Amino acid sequence: MKHYTISQAAAHSGLSAKMIRDYEAKGLLPAAIRNDAGYRLYQERDLHTLLFIARARELGFSLKQLEALLALWQDTARSSSQVKQLAESHIAELEEKAKQLHEMAETLRILARQCHGDDRPDCPILRGLEKPLKYTETNN
Repeated sequence: MKHYTISQAAAHSGLSAKMIRDYEAKGLLPAAIRNDAGYRLYQERDLHTLLFIARARELGFSLKQLEALLALWQDTARSSSQVKQLAESHIAELEEKAKQLHEMAETLRILARQCHGDDRPDCPILRGLEKPLKYTETNN
């Protein structure tokens, strides 16, 4: 059975060695076997899991969502409806974030249009930052 070092696993998955260690510590990746020198060694299935994790993170899934996705991925008796529900919930979150980002950009665009951008100290952008925001922030 072929084994891969953490640097090989990182290169294969696109994740940093630090992130791989972090995902292992959080239990998202099984603990790596160790060689006589104590270095982590990964197997093919670990590389596959790392690719799954990397792709899910690229799509913006949170660690909690990733944990649920991994459990569903590894459960061959799962129903696809569970996976779809998780994906659709994430889509709704992404769309809300996109809406908030659009509103933020529009507010800044309006403030920037009001600014003369000259040598005067008066700045509508700074005055605008003193006012409450028009969007609702969410915590992740």
